Amino acid sequence: MALAFCGNEGNSTAYNVDHGVLNNGCFVDALNVVPHVFLLFITFPILFIGWGSQSSKVHIHHSTWLHFPGHNLRWILTFILLFVLVCEIAEGIVSDGVSESRHLHLYMPAGMAFLAAITSVVYYHNIETSNFPKLLIALLFYWTLAFITKTIKFVKFCDNGVGFSQLRFCLTGLLVVLYGMLLAVEINVIRVRRYVFFKTPKEVKPPEDLQDLGVRFLQPFVNLLSKGTYWWMNTFIKTAHKKPIDLKTIGKLPIAMRALTNYIRLNEAFEAQKSKRSSSPQGSRSIWRALCCAFGRPLLLSSTFRILADLLGFAGPLCISGIVHNVGKGNNTIRPQTKILGVFFISSQEFLSNAYVLAVLLFFALLLQRTFLQASYYVAIETGINLRGAIQTKIYNKIMQLSTSNMSMGEMTAGQICNLVAIDTNQLMWFFFLCPNLWAMPVQIIVGVLLLYYLLGISALIGAAVIIVLAPVQYFVATKLSQAQRSTLEYSNERLKKTNEMLRGIKLLKLYAWEHIFHSSVEETRQKEMTSLKSFALYTSISIFMNAAIPIAAVLITFVVHAHLTRKADFSPSVAFASISLFHILVSPLFLLSSVVRSTVKALVSVQKLSEFLSSEEIGEEHDKSSELRSADNHSKYQAVPLKVVNRKRPAREDWNNYSSHMRRPINITEADDFCVKITNGFFTWTPEGPPALSNIDIRIPQGQLTMIVGQVGCGKSSLLLAILGEMQKISGNIFWSRYCTSDSETGEDVSPEKESPVDMEFRKRGSVAYASQKPWLLNATVEENITFESPFNKQRYKAVIDACSLQPDIDILPHGDQTQIGERGINLSGGQRQRISVARALYQQTNVVFLDDPFSALDIHLSDHLMQEGILKMLQEDKRTIVLVTHKLQYLPHADWIIAMKDGNIQREGTLKDIHKSETELFEHWKTLMNRQDQELEKETIIERKTVLERTNLRRTMYSREALLKDDEEDEEEVTESDDEDNLSSVLHQRAKMPWRACGKYLSAAGILLLPLLVLSQLLKHTVMVAIDYCLARWTSAAISAKTELELKNCSHCGDFNHSPYSKVFSILCCLGIVLCLVTSIAVEWTGLKVTKKLHSSLLNKIILAPMRFFETTPLGSILNRFSADCNTIDQHIPATLECLSRSTLLCVSALAVISYVTPMFLIALVPLAIMCYFIQKYFRVASRDLQQLDDSTQLPLLSHFSETVEGLTTIRAFRYEAKFRQKLLEYTDSNNIASLFLTAANRWLEVRMEYIGACVVLIAAVTSITSCLYSKLSSGLVGLGLTYALMVSNYLNWMVRNLADMEIQLGAVKRINGLLKTEAENYEGLLSSSQIPQNWPDRGEIQIQNLSVRYDSNLKPVLKHVNAHICPGQKIGICGRTGSGKSSFSLAFFRMVDTFEGRIIIDGIDIAKLPLQTLRSRLSIILQDPILFSGTIRFNLDPEKKCTDSMLWEALEIAQLKHVVKALPGGLDAIVTEGGENFSQGQRQLFCLARAFVRKTSIFIMDEATASIDMATENILQKVVMTAFADRTVVTIAHRVHTILNADLVIVMKRGVILEYDKPEVLLEQDDSVFASFVQADK
Repeated sequence: MALAFCGNEGNSTAYNVDHGVLNNGCFVDALNVVPHVFLLFITFPILFIGWGSQSSKVHIHHSTWLHFPGHNLRWILTFILLFVLVCEIAEGIVSDGVSESRHLHLYMPAGMAFLAAITSVVYYHNIETSNFPKLLIALLFYWTLAFITKTIKFVKFCDNGVGFSQLRFCLTGLLVVLYGMLLAVEINVIRVRRYVFFKTPKEVKPPEDLQDLGVRFLQPFVNLLSKGTYWWMNTFIKTAHKKPIDLKTIGKLPIAMRALTNYIRLNEAFEAQKSKRSSSPQGSRSIWRALCCAFGRPLLLSSTFRILADLLGFAGPLCISGIVHNVGKGNNTIRPQTKILGVFFISSQEFLSNAYVLAVLLFFALLLQRTFLQASYYVAIETGINLRGAIQTKIYNKIMQLSTSNMSMGEMTAGQICNLVAIDTNQLMWFFFLCPNLWAMPVQIIVGVLLLYYLLGISALIGAAVIIVLAPVQYFVATKLSQAQRSTLEYSNERLKKTNEMLRGIKLLKLYAWEHIFHSSVEETRQKEMTSLKSFALYTSISIFMNAAIPIAAVLITFVVHAHLTRKADFSPSVAFASISLFHILVSPLFLLSSVVRSTVKALVSVQKLSEFLSSEEIGEEHDKSSELRSADNHSKYQAVPLKVVNRKRPAREDWNNYSSHMRRPINITEADDFCVKITNGFFTWTPEGPPALSNIDIRIPQGQLTMIVGQVGCGKSSLLLAILGEMQKISGNIFWSRYCTSDSETGEDVSPEKESPVDMEFRKRGSVAYASQKPWLLNATVEENITFESPFNKQRYKAVIDACSLQPDIDILPHGDQTQIGERGINLSGGQRQRISVARALYQQTNVVFLDDPFSALDIHLSDHLMQEGILKMLQEDKRTIVLVTHKLQYLPHADWIIAMKDGNIQREGTLKDIHKSETELFEHWKTLMNRQDQELEKETIIERKTVLERTNLRRTMYSREALLKDDEEDEEEVTESDDEDNLSSVLHQRAKMPWRACGKYLSAAGILLLPLLVLSQLLKHTVMVAIDYCLARWTSAAISAKTELELKNCSHCGDFNHSPYSKVFSILCCLGIVLCLVTSIAVEWTGLKVTKKLHSSLLNKIILAPMRFFETTPLGSILNRFSADCNTIDQHIPATLECLSRSTLLCVSALAVISYVTPMFLIALVPLAIMCYFIQKYFRVASRDLQQLDDSTQLPLLSHFSETVEGLTTIRAFRYEAKFRQKLLEYTDSNNIASLFLTAANRWLEVRMEYIGACVVLIAAVTSITSCLYSKLSSGLVGLGLTYALMVSNYLNWMVRNLADMEIQLGAVKRINGLLKTEAENYEGLLSSSQIPQNWPDRGEIQIQNLSVRYDSNLKPVLKHVNAHICPGQKIGICGRTGSGKSSFSLAFFRMVDTFEGRIIIDGIDIAKLPLQTLRSRLSIILQDPILFSGTIRFNLDPEKKCTDSMLWEALEIAQLKHVVKALPGGLDAIVTEGGENFSQGQRQLFCLARAFVRKTSIFIMDEATASIDMATENILQKVVMTAFADRTVVTIAHRVHTILNADLVIVMKRGVILEYDKPEVLLEQDDSVFASFVQADK
């Protein structure tokens, strides 16, 4: 049949122009083509030629993006226009299908209009991004012409009596409106931008963020199409595949999303609430109001999107119903009788009764629904993230003003604050994310139930009732689930505490052969944890089961009731499959309900906590002028923070002498004003109600001099410093700061004294004070950053400070020198090292005032002297700084210019040393005796000095082992060699794109031979049964409908009804089987998870506890603990759920595609390109998602630790006046965490939109192919319904599948890491001798023969002992000495086979120890180590964990160790509690407990490895005597750090570099002049 524009019927009225040209329908349509052709002709050359040449020359950067006025409206109108045009094309085709001829003019103009509309928006977008509005004139002409031609057509329709009953009339009217509105938008652009018809066009700049090239998050700036489909993410996700994503790749946050912007918005809302309700400003209700006021609008938008999406979701079932219904009738539309202007018209009802039209409408509805849904998610999550940033900033600002007493009195612990930040802000964020569900769910449920009622009548209500009645049960299960999770958490914390202790004391456990005791203790806790994990698994499986089984049950009840009760009912495929889809829609909100309710409850609790925190007491709440000024000042300072530029006037790195003169003015002291701080009549307290901690304080601290504060422990010295700094509550009295100490720390300007009134003088703002607190506080930063502490770096000064604090030797040991990370997340330093860094910070600062709180407490005498001379006297005093020093070292008093003596919170005396000598002779004499005593203690001090050396050796040891293991275990790049060539990079990238199948195999194989097949088979069976249920329904309904049609054809009213019972029986059996299988699969998955987690944990624990000592020295403790905590938690709780979800969504997709392919094999052809697209999308997404997930986690750590370190160092930060700097840091951390979260969200939306669109394409193709095959090859309408229902399911589950795949990949990393640890070689515990061959009481004599012994720590390291020979007779006392690193400790470890003996042997009492089982060997010897280790538990457990001894034996051991009186005094005696690490005993007492522990094991060989390092001289002498007497008949080997302790030994061995240098009796060695031992003894005197 030939095509012609106006049709080619012979007697065509189409060419009849008798009544004038405009009354000819065909001519009017031809006229309508003109504007579209005009636009295409004009814009194509500009688009192709202009832009082609321009983009080759100039790369248009996104900073030129600028939206013209009415941007969003234009996009929305264009989308509506496109949809209406598609309808017009479809209407033309359908109405033309009626007549025999092909009237092109019915749909060709609409087709041209469709092309033109797309061109218009592309053209507009290009003009917008290049900011060249003059070219928009073409669009102005186009809209005008289109509007005019459409109006002519519409008017002609009206003239000829075409009305609303004809669809084409409605469409034309709509188009007139749309073209008119687009014309209005175009005119508005001219009005605002004045680019034409005006003399001066308006200059406009792009938004500030886009001028900053660092902003890569473009969601707020792109056009509507890109916003809805996340198109701008494409390049980002592609680059992620090429190179890993880091913070640099994701750039900065746009200004509107930064924490500061959101904080200001939230704060304004808070202030507004405060002014409304002045009485109770901080109640939780007002917090909710403020949150809604600040973040309510985007939530409304999100909820609107959500409700629209849910309503569009119902288009699916309705279209299916319509399609199946129409196909059943053979899709024959009623022949239209209306013919006006020579063409046919059809009504909208006739239009919608075409199956193909419904298929296309369904496709569009799905696209729109998915876009709205993702937009709703995105807006909600973005709002949640913004809210979290704002609240975290709000909490931080509050912390900065918290009163110190709150912290010290335990009203508000650091832990609580960190929980508030880590947990509660996230709870609120999640609540805001789930918030739209609260409004959308009721709407969805009500509409769903109404539609079901419309389709099925009363039986639908019964089905819906089943779902709604079971909702409370689901809620009950959900609450049980969270309870189980909480108890699991408690047990796992306990287990981690035990594991941590076990790992920290692993050396001791191995030496004492106690591994099994601790192993069983951890296992016991793990058993408890497994019990609560079992209930967790049980409730999880019930929850999964209910989610799967409820819809089956509802469908079963509904259909059986519907078929049997309502005889006359319409039981057709269209009704049945629409109902099934509706039930699936209804279940999801009810399942979500439980989590939404839980989240709401948690959010309410979190806000309650937040309101309590925000109303807690603040510092200096006396509402005096200064505090108000200060807070206002802080606020304004804070607001200006992001804009603050580096002050270029300040010298950056100059010679430090010039530098200091820049910073401080030369001070000329006049008599009247020679004080720096003066307190008159001061009473200070920590808590407002409590008694004053300091009373009657009248002191002055002289300007530019050294003031010392002395007094007994607890007399209020530190409190006095804090009171001066304004940290204590002032009851009465005044603090005056001299104007020389108050130079404004920000500007360095001075207040001239003439202009000051006395009131100003009192409230003068104090400047920055360099303060070193008693308990050293370190930042999580490098050593250098800790010392410079945000000040400009000055090399000379830095060197001088390092030298004054003797830090150089410590820095040399650190792996990266002063660039090594220390603090919480860095390397653990000892107390003395931490204190010296803290003092160094105070020395380095350029402030007029320096406060040092007991800086010598953890330092030995030499370090203290050096610090006093070089640091305090030379660096500070010569600089004329005001120094306040709190100290117990009275020998430094002569250096003081001014002394303040305190007693019981009062000032006992102040003045110079001379004054005190004259007036308070008694006090002076008392000090003098103390000074002498301190001089005598010099020799004792060598202990502490020894401790410093010990600290350094310990540090060196850990460093050495860390170096050996600098392979970071977190990076799981399996077996990738470290080299920088290209193919290595590509192999890493290949590795990143690959799924960890091996780990997955390991995980599943751990489930065992029985469970694995059960798991796989039950899943396959379940999905087969599900398909069978729906197939049975298709057959049943098809049979019912064909029976009905036959009855109608025969027209017999008395024939028997269709018999439903055989079908309903099969259907019921299948449904019940399905429900049972749902239960089996959900239990199988969780059971598998339990079995695997049990197996992996126990094998991990066994491996670790039997690993050689070398493993613990080279693997950071944190990384082993991580395997036991984070990774075990992932395997316990997350993998089973993800596995279940993944297998379910994958099998659903596969079964759906199989069903569609079975119904219409044609579908397979279209499936191939879709599958390829899916594959690539998931491949790219998985890589990006994993990187972003890791970034999100890794940016959270610094944020949380910044909070905790701020809480700990609050007084120091406030003393330094560094609040603004720390706030700025917080903003940076928050923003980097938020940008990672936002990108992760955007990536998830990117994936979901793409997967949903592919799903929509599947639905469209399935619909078109099944309609076609039904019309032409007699496919039953039941099967069409089946195919379409399944196609709808694919679109729901596709993105779940990919998301779960990505989650699974991240979670399997845990399995991979644990498997890595499972590969460690265990120590060889087996011996050549069996237990029967070893005498029961071996070794009974204690004779040791060492023959040619060579020892090393590892097979690839150098030997630490070389060819050592010695013979020790029974009962001899041997002393071993030598410098650090000479091999003394290795010598003692060789007896226990803790090191690798590769040559020679040790024979004890005639048995070669290499032949003994390790357990036996280690349990028959005793050793005391140099660092004392105690475990949490009772004293009894610490002395005798094997429970072998009686009480009297334990008391005897305690008596020998000089501890009996200490333990007697404790509540519970032997059963007194020892806290973790023995913190409730002093270092010396801990060491004595370790001695007692060794005495309890009555072994004949006893080794002391520098065991008395932390005990004072007197106790040590007693111990030496005790050891000599109590162990008279035993062999004792003492490794000495002080040589005089082994002077009365029977034999002395002097070692050097692993070789025995001297080996003889001590008296013989002392007589030799050149003996090394003699020189040691000489040096020790």
